[in-house]
Amino acid sequence: MPHLLQNILILFLASYATLDNQGITILNYWPVTVGMVAGLIMGDLPTAMTIAGTFQLMSLGVAGLGGASVPDYGLATIVGIYLSARTGAGLGTAVAVGLPVGLLTIQFDVIIKLANNFIAHKAQGYAHKKEFNKMRLVNWIGPLLFACKNFIPMILIVTVGPSAVKVLLEVIPTWLTTGLSVAGNMLPVVGIGLLMHYMPIKKYIWVVFIGFVVSAYMNLPVFGVAIIGLALAIVTYQNLIKESKQKKAVAIAGQVSNASDEEGDDYDE
Repeated sequence: MPHLLQNILILFLASYATLDNQGITILNYWPVTVGMVAGLIMGDLPTAMTIAGTFQLMSLGVAGLGGASVPDYGLATIVGIYLSARTGAGLGTAVAVGLPVGLLTIQFDVIIKLANNFIAHKAQGYAHKKEFNKMRLVNWIGPLLFACKNFIPMILIVTVGPSAVKVLLEVIPTWLTTGLSVAGNMLPVVGIGLLMHYMPIKKYIWVVFIGFVVSAYMNLPVFGVAIIGLALAIVTYQNLIKESKQKKAVAIAGQVSNASDEEGDDYDE
C-alpha cells in the first residue's frame, strides 16, 4: 500500500475511533481493536498487535468514569504502530513516543469538554426558539472537536514524526534504547496492578498463584491460561450458586419451622 494512502487511512482511523467511542461504538476504542486495524493499514499486523497488547495491559483498570479524562491509550497505540512501521523502532520506542501523545490528549479532552458545554447551551437556545436547523448545525461542532482532538496530534506525527524519531534513534545511545525497551515491558504491570486493586484478590489468591505457575513455569500461552481461568470461573460461579440455594433453603426451612411453632402455640391456647 502506498505511503500516502497509509497516511490518509491512519489519520482517518485516529479521527473516527474517538467519534465511534462517543457514539454507537462499532469499532470500539480499545488498543487491541484499533491496533488491529492500524496494523492492517501499515502492513505489519504481528508487530502492531504486540504494541497494542502492551497498551491494552497498561490501560487495564483505567476508565474515564463520570466525565473524567484519562490517557488516550487508543491514540497512543495508533501512534506507536505508525512510528514502528515507518522507522523500524522497537516496542520500547513505540511505547515511549506513543504514551506521551496519549497523555497530551488529556489536556485536549478537558478543553473540548468545556467547549462542548457552551455548544450544548447554544443548541438548547436554538431548540427553545424552534430554530431546529441551526440547532442541528451547531450540534455538529461537538463531534468535529472530538475528531480534531486526535487529528491534530496525529497529523503532526505523520508529517514530522518519523523523521524526528529517526534522528533521535541515531543520536541516543544504545543503553538508553535498551532501557526504553525494558520500561516498555514493565509498564503493563501498572495496568495489571490497577486492575487487581479493584478485584477480590485476597479471597481468590489461589487463582493468581495457579495462573502464575502455569504461565511462568509451564510456559503455557496466554490463551491457554485464559481457558484455565474461564474453567475456574465457571466452577467458582457454580459453587456460589449452590451455596446461595443452600442458604435460601435453610432460610425457608427456618421460616416454616417458626410458622409451625406459632401455630402450635395457638393450638395449645
